[in-house]
Amino acid sequence: MSEPPDSRQSDPFADPGAPEMGRTEGVIVLGGLRLIQRGLLVLVALLTLGAVSVEVWEIVTSRTVNLADILLMFLYAEVIAMVAVFYTGRGQPFVFPIFIAITALARLIVIQGKDMDPVNIVYEAAAILLLAVAAVVLMRMGKG
Repeated sequence: MSEPPDSRQSDPFADPGAPEMGRTEGVIVLGGLRLIQRGLLVLVALLTLGAVSVEVWEIVTSRTVNLADILLMFLYAEVIAMVAVFYTGRGQPFVFPIFIAITALARLIVIQGKDMDPVNIVYEAAAILLLAVAAVVLMRMGKG
């Protein structure tokens, strides 16, 4: 019976003096890292829900809602959606940060639009377009 090839032979960055990780050790390490990842995702979700509740409380106490508040709620919703995609493993989690960046840039334009230099608005709009193209490319690549 032939032995499996040494994975370090094909990895040019592997340390030749490092001990080889056994199968059980690899399972334990990956399981531990997966547990840490899941814990951090839960923490991000809880902190996001806390931020949402603070923002909703401010809206209720001020009795006014403006477009910047609504866009901020979209940011929070996208963070929660990103956590859900990471947690379930379904979907393409790397597209959600692009959506978050697009919403954040749109919010920035809305908040600072009157006081900003028009050239900066064009730059930010171009960044939104570039991010949108990147999101479309990534989603199409994932389907193929």
